[in-house]
Amino acid sequence: MKQITMVRIYLTEAEGRLNKLLSYLHDDSQVCGVTVLRGISGFGKSGKIHSAHLVDLSLDMPVIIEFFDKPEKITSVLSHLKHLVKPNHIVYWSASIIDN
Repeated sequence: MKQITMVRIYLTEAEGRLNKLLSYLHDDSQVCGVTVLRGISGFGKSGKIHSAHLVDLSLDMPVIIEFFDKPEKITSVLSHLKHLVKPNHIVYWSASIIDN
């Protein structure tokens, strides 16, 4: 097993940061892998509920960007991301990956 650090960034689509963050994670930092998840409902500090309904297609849905890499690489990535993402919207934790 190999030690990694997992990171989650919480956004909404309306913030318009997704493409810039993906570009940074892919092109500049070249982390191991990134997954973007689109939520169907959620709320944050404001208490405003963002929700999808069959009648309308909201463009302000919750979005989670999740990625991982070696702990030392993630430390460097996080120091850059703190300037691109609102405070309290990034969480990270240690994990293990099964490698052969």
